[in-house]
Amino acid sequence: MTGQLAFVESPVQLLNVLEWAHTRAPGTGIGAAPGTGAPATDTDTAPGTGAPATGAPAAGKPAPEAPAPVTAPGTTPAPLTVVVLSPTDPMSRGQLRRMAQLARDEGLTVHWQEARGGRGALVRTLRRLAGPLRSAERVIIGDPFSRYVQLLLTLFAPRHLTVVDDGTATMEFAAQLGRGERLVRWHRKGSLGPRELVLAPVTTLARRRLAPARGRTVEIFTSLPVEAPAGVEVTENSYAWTRARFGPPLLTGGADLVGTSLVETGVVDADHYTRVVGELARTHGATRYFAHRRESAEKLHRIAVETGLQVVRPELPLELIARRGPVGRTIVSFPSTVVHTLPLALAGTGVKVAVCDIAPEWLRATASPRAQGFLSGVTGTAAHEVDRLTARRTPAVDRLEFG
Repeated sequence: MTGQLAFVESPVQLLNVLEWAHTRAPGTGIGAAPGTGAPATDTDTAPGTGAPATGAPAAGKPAPEAPAPVTAPGTTPAPLTVVVLSPTDPMSRGQLRRMAQLARDEGLTVHWQEARGGRGALVRTLRRLAGPLRSAERVIIGDPFSRYVQLLLTLFAPRHLTVVDDGTATMEFAAQLGRGERLVRWHRKGSLGPRELVLAPVTTLARRRLAPARGRTVEIFTSLPVEAPAGVEVTENSYAWTRARFGPPLLTGGADLVGTSLVETGVVDADHYTRVVGELARTHGATRYFAHRRESAEKLHRIAVETGLQVVRPELPLELIARRGPVGRTIVSFPSTVVHTLPLALAGTGVKVAVCDIAPEWLRATASPRAQGFLSGVTGTAAHEVDRLTARRTPAVDRLEFG
């Protein structure tokens, strides 16, 4: 493993590494015929148990031929290797295994690393990755807030660093880097707990390694509206690989709803969330609810029982599921990355994306003081093609109306 090294911990991160490789395509194999990717070894990618996707939309056929990338004359591209730092939750593991196979089909080398596989996993991972990290020309990461990635960066300083999207955290990372603040996820409370105090030196050093400096360049590859911090290059992610590889989708009548993990992260009250999901379904004629991979089984069961929606656990990131189809003519989401990514992935298909604001009264007492402003910013910066819905309480009839 030499050349360019990507560390991914979620399916969306791996999707966006593929998108990045498509824009840099020299030497990455992106655009090669499916099935020509490097095979996995038993050691690196021993089969694991992924979560089954129940009720997932049928897969569409890939585009007959993805446009071949252009290699600049006289350049010698460095190979790209993807290291999956495997998470523990079954849904993420299942989606990641399917994304890993897509990456191999596109010609990338993918190594599966059980980075959280019990006692000694951290030491084994560091020992295995030490050599490749030292020799890597470029390191690509998807989550600068990840403690695992931060630890790797403190031990091995990359010469060139690229950060790809992994949800709305990219927006907060760019803002915090620009302001010179310590890295804290937007939905976390500001005070430092015992664990954060112990890891504070790691976070501080990692933040310096994530900033441009003499001998180190930093790039943010994103589909989100971010203001480039000083010295950081921002490259647009237009989802060109997704559009070239899949679709266009078959459109169904009505709407699809997109779930969120805001309840699981302690931001939104579960009762408010379930009630609004039901109102949105009735207002827009939705029949399906695409679950976020981190949503709990208990919450999803409640949504299915109380709203009558068919709960779908997607096999792949929503951008790919929607692009393959079938998909509703309207997709309704709460504030999340998809209000920025879906209009790009579905450009030219006729699908309309709508986003519903999070009202202040839905927030839990445990929510970070920054939560409301951050979520409003996600909605407010959505593409102009996205419809904005505002839920308002009508006390006389105890229901919600959307305008």
